Amino acid sequence: MTAVQDKEAPKRLPPGGRRGGPPHMSMGMPAEKAMNFGPSARRLLARLRPHRARISAVVALAVASVTLSVIGPKVLGHATDIIFSGLIGRRLPAGTTVEQAAAAARAGGNDNFADMLARMDVVPGVGIDFDRLGSVLALAVLLYLGASVLMWGQGWLLNDVVQGAVLRLRADVEDKLNRLPLPYFDRQPRGELLSRVTNDIDNISQTLQQTLSQLLNALLTVVGVLIMMVWISPLLALVALVAVPLSVVVTSQIAKRSQRKFIAQWKHTGELNGQIEEAYTGHELVKVFGRQKEVEAAFRAKNDELFQASFGAQFVSGIIMPAMFFIGNLSYVAIAVVGGLRVASGSMSLGDVQAFIQYSRQFTQPLTQVASMANLLQSGVASAERVFAVLDADEQSPEPAEPDRIAEPHGRVEFEHVSFRYTPDKPLIDDLSLVAEPGHTVAIVGPTGAGKTTLVNLVMRFYELDAGRITLDGVDITTLRRDELRGRIGMVLQDTWLFGGTIRDNIAYGRPDATEEEILAAARATFVDRFVRSLPDGYDTVIDEEGSNVSAGEKQLITIARAFLAEPSLLILDEATSSVDTRTEVLLQRAMAALRSDRTSFVIAHRLSTIRDADLILMMEQGRIVEQGTHDQLLAADGAYARLYRSQFTGAAVDEEDATVPVPAARPGGTRPAAAPAGS
Repeated sequence: MTAVQDKEAPKRLPPGGRRGGPPHMSMGMPAEKAMNFGPSARRLLARLRPHRARISAVVALAVASVTLSVIGPKVLGHATDIIFSGLIGRRLPAGTTVEQAAAAARAGGNDNFADMLARMDVVPGVGIDFDRLGSVLALAVLLYLGASVLMWGQGWLLNDVVQGAVLRLRADVEDKLNRLPLPYFDRQPRGELLSRVTNDIDNISQTLQQTLSQLLNALLTVVGVLIMMVWISPLLALVALVAVPLSVVVTSQIAKRSQRKFIAQWKHTGELNGQIEEAYTGHELVKVFGRQKEVEAAFRAKNDELFQASFGAQFVSGIIMPAMFFIGNLSYVAIAVVGGLRVASGSMSLGDVQAFIQYSRQFTQPLTQVASMANLLQSGVASAERVFAVLDADEQSPEPAEPDRIAEPHGRVEFEHVSFRYTPDKPLIDDLSLVAEPGHTVAIVGPTGAGKTTLVNLVMRFYELDAGRITLDGVDITTLRRDELRGRIGMVLQDTWLFGGTIRDNIAYGRPDATEEEILAAARATFVDRFVRSLPDGYDTVIDEEGSNVSAGEKQLITIARAFLAEPSLLILDEATSSVDTRTEVLLQRAMAALRSDRTSFVIAHRLSTIRDADLILMMEQGRIVEQGTHDQLLAADGAYARLYRSQFTGAAVDEEDATVPVPAARPGGTRPAAAPAGS
């Protein structure tokens, strides 16, 4: 594991199999080209379609709630007219009519007051009608209370819709990951992929939850308020509408710039997660090789990139709110001035002006809300694009419409002129043919990168062939369902994998219906029972996430027991005993000899002493089988296998071009550095 990856370094594609490696892309690779905001937003909203009935109910509740809220200011304006009329009426002489009071004011040269008085519902000599005022205020309270209850119901239903949509999105991503081919994961840093599956989906959930309700209410409020404003005063409505195109232009211009920033923010978030995950997973190696400073430097550099992108995204999108407030205040001032002049001229009542000012605030408030949500919308859509990129990735080839079945499984495997390469320009396996007979053990040896693990990965259909075919018991594996094929294969890897659960559950992972007696028998056969009995909770011992409460060798034994219990017809052992001690390895060899009986086995081994009894040994170099035979036959041939075998027992092999390398100078005290163990 490389603790620090330089994103500027050229990508090197290893020639071998999974461990020697399929092509891994650099963590600093450019992110996918972002889609446009509109198509991504529409695609995200399309995921709400299965909830059409509830969405209709949400819209109905929103319409009713907004209608009651919009009527409220008009009712309060009427209350203001009652108060104002009472105050004016108390100042007028009792017993006169409104017409007489207006004529008297006009005679006194107060034409504006006379015009205003002529349009008022006032009784001279009578003050405020508190009974009438109380009824109007009670109606206003009921209107606002009803609007609040309806809004609560709308929020409750919408929350159910959004969380249901996010639940399906997570399920779709999980299903998609199960349908993606292994090369996709080879090209994706694990932290980056986890960020898309967790952080980005959580961000989508928050975006939908916080914006849908506000957007719906905002749009309905704008329509309702606009209708009321035109009803009260078309002239003032025109003044208020001047602010709309100005707000749209300002918002759209700022949003375009913030979108790029948010895409960069989430891209850097995924890359930083990948970097942290890599450094944490390999923290022991980081310390062993003294690379803490380099890891910290790489983290600081990527963290700084994330800071710059996040700061830019929030700063640019944050400009929208002050701009909208400024435009709204300009509109408010214009409405107040024009409305005051119309009250003075008698063209409008004071209550209508008050209601209109409230409506103008309600009109600009939704626009301001939409503007304030611009950064959240941009961030959520950017996350949606990253999740959609996973959902749109090319899937593994589809299962056959009419799959074949293996009538009598024996475990005979045949490679017929197989060719495969990870990248088109670098051949790995070319025109390979071999036969593994039922019950035989086929050992695959060779230098790192020769294609040993790739060979068994092809049998498992983790990768698809470029040419040729592989048959299992005479049936082409491409005509079998993948679960049918892999259900007949047991695999034990050098890199052990255990999930968070009990030891019993881990052993029974490949065969959940196994009885307790069968689990115990598999554990005894693979010497798991020996160390499990010493644990306080025995087989109920819970293995933590990292498997740190059992040793590496014990984890390896559990994985072998898991394969033992599955009873496959084809067994693949990839350095399966590399993590156990020598004594346990000898015992395991006996257990695996029993496990391999009556089934075909592929054994990948670097320690040649473990495969001496194999029925067939394949010596591979650069994707080709250069020698094959039994252990004794290959030693007698004195070829590549014999040289590799002798190098492990008589000293390290030295290539001719390395023969001139000078021997390291002796250390103080007259000793030279000891040679590394062969095959290390």
